[in-house]
Amino acid sequence: MRGGALPPTLLLAALGLALAFAPRRSWAPSLIALLAAVAICTFVGVPQKWLEGVFLCCWLSTIATAACVHLVRGIGDLGALGLSFNAGAWASVVVSLSGSRLDLLMALPWVLIAFPASWLVRRYTAIPVKVVSSWIIAIAVLAATLQLLPVTPGYLPDHME
Repeated sequence: MRGGALPPTLLLAALGLALAFAPRRSWAPSLIALLAAVAICTFVGVPQKWLEGVFLCCWLSTIATAACVHLVRGIGDLGALGLSFNAGAWASVVVSLSGSRLDLLMALPWVLIAFPASWLVRRYTAIPVKVVSSWIIAIAVLAATLQLLPVTPGYLPDHME
């Protein structure tokens, strides 16, 4: 859960699922906002001591983004832009602290899950999209709470105790 590719992948997949409920006209500006945030935040120097806080914020952002599929009216144009910029920023900061730039390139295509998900939403079969989104929420909640719990015997490998 601390690898460079998994947290951004789940965040960007949650963004793709949320965009499936957004108006189609907001997809292009949202993807531009996502790429702009990635480009801006990739070159921001974040101190290594902020690693725990950055991971926590990334998981909280994943939870909030994935929960947007459960909104009654979906997300609007501004909501899609905000979620996209937020996801791009946290994904690039997490990768800059704990992974390589290739991890971000592996995670970015997961936004494209919006295409098959929107096809399901338009066919009034949004339940599978909401189930996958709920799974992402569950994983993010577990990952966020694990880092807040005190270390107990057996949690860390023996050579680190």
